Amino acid sequence: MLTLTFFAVLALALAFFLAGRSRALSIVGGEVRNLHSRPNFHGTLALLLSAISGITVLLLVGMLWSAWIESSLLAQISASHPDLSAIEAELVLSDAYAIANSGIASKTDELRIAMSQQVTRTSALHQWGTIAAALIATLMAGAWALGKISPDWRARNRSETIIRRILMLTAVIAVLTTVGIVMSLIFETINFFNNIDWQIHKFLFGTTWSPLSGVQAGKLDPDKVGAIPLFAGTLMITVIAMLVAVPIGLLSAVYLSDFASPKLRAWAKPMLELLAGIPTVVYGFFAAITLAPFIRNSGESIGLTIASESALAAGIVMGIMIIPFISSLSDDVINAVPQSLRDGSYGLGATKAETIRQVVLPAALPGIVSAVLLGISRAVGETMIVVMAAGQGANLTANPLEAVTTVTVQIVMLITGDTEASTAAGPAFTLGFTLFCVTLLMNIAAQRVVRKYRELYD
Repeated sequence: MLTLTFFAVLALALAFFLAGRSRALSIVGGEVRNLHSRPNFHGTLALLLSAISGITVLLLVGMLWSAWIESSLLAQISASHPDLSAIEAELVLSDAYAIANSGIASKTDELRIAMSQQVTRTSALHQWGTIAAALIATLMAGAWALGKISPDWRARNRSETIIRRILMLTAVIAVLTTVGIVMSLIFETINFFNNIDWQIHKFLFGTTWSPLSGVQAGKLDPDKVGAIPLFAGTLMITVIAMLVAVPIGLLSAVYLSDFASPKLRAWAKPMLELLAGIPTVVYGFFAAITLAPFIRNSGESIGLTIASESALAAGIVMGIMIIPFISSLSDDVINAVPQSLRDGSYGLGATKAETIRQVVLPAALPGIVSAVLLGISRAVGETMIVVMAAGQGANLTANPLEAVTTVTVQIVMLITGDTEASTAAGPAFTLGFTLFCVTLLMNIAAQRVVRKYRELYD
C-alpha cells in the first residue's frame, strides 16, 4: 500500500509539472518572452516541491509513527506484565506481529492474541494515516508552487538550487555511508581485540583458526583466532587467479586493439565480455563438477595426490571469471593511447611488436594497473567459487593442490552460523577490517605507479 502511495505521489508531482507549465503560459498569454523563467522551469519547480514534500512526509511519518507504535505497545506489555524482562516483552510483541500478519507464531497465548489485535488496529491506522499525510503534503506543496507562478517568479533559480542541494545531499550520503562502514568495522574490531585481551599478534600471526570452538561465556580463546591460514589461502587463490587472468586478458586486449580486423573485433569483444555476466555460482558449479574432478584425475594419472577441493581449481576458474574485466578495461585504455605515439614509433623504424611493448603498453599502464586492481579486488572478494571448489576448512599450506579457504568465506560462515551474533561478529568484522586495510594499501601503491607513468606521458 505504501509503495502505491509512493507512485501516487510521483503521479501527482508529474501532474503539477504539467499544470505549472500550462499556468505559466496562460498568465502571459503564450508570450514566453514575458516570463523570467521558461514554462518548463515553473513546472519543474512544482514537480520538485510536491514530490520532495510527499516523499519526505511518507518516509518520516512512516518511520516515526511506526517507532512510536512499537514503543507504546512494549510499554503496554510491560505495564500489564511487569514480571517480563525487556527481551521477553520484545518476543511477545514479535509473536503478536507474526499472528497479525500470518496467523502463525512460535507461541500463542492470551497476551499475544490480545496484542495482535492491537497491532492490527494500530497498523491500519498507521498505514492510512501515513498515506493521507503524504498525499496532503504533496497537494499543499504543489498548490503553493502553482500559486506563486507569475511573470517575475524566478522558478529557474529556485529549481536549480533545489536540484543542486539534492545532488549535494546524495554526495553527503555516499560519504557518510563510507564513513559509517569504516567506523562500524573499527568499533567491532576494537571489541574483538578487547575480547582476546588485546593479543593482536595472535590474530595476525597465529596459525590456528577456529574462533567459535573456544568460546566460553562469550569470551574467545586467543590461541584459536590466528588468521594466517585465511590470509595464506586468500593470497594463494588470488595469485593463481591473476596468473590466469592477467596474461590472457592483457594479451587478448592487445590482439583485439592492434591486430584483429574490425570484423573480428566486432564479434570477439562482445563474446568475451559475456563471461562477465555469468553468475558466480555457475562458475562455482563448473569448478566443483567439471574442473576439480578433471584436475584430480589428471594428477592421479601421473601419481600426484590432489584433493577433491583444491586452491588450484578455484584459482583457475576465478581467473577465467576475471578475464573479461581485465581484457575489456585494458582494451579501452590501449585504444585511448594517441595514434601519434604509434606513428612516431613507426617513423623511427620500430616494428609493430616493439611499438606495443615499448610505447603503447607503458602509455596505457595507468589504466592497465587499474584493471588489474579491479581484478584483484574481484578475486579477494569472491566467495561462491571458493566455497564450492576450494573448501571451508582453514588449512595453512603452500600446496595449491590441497583444500584451503579465504577470508570472505570465513566471514560468511561466522555471520550465518548458530553462534550468538555478538560473539561471531567480532572475528567477522575484524577479518573485514583487515581486508579493507590490505586493499587500501594496494590502492595507495597502485596510485603511486599510476601517477609516476601519467607524469611521463601527460
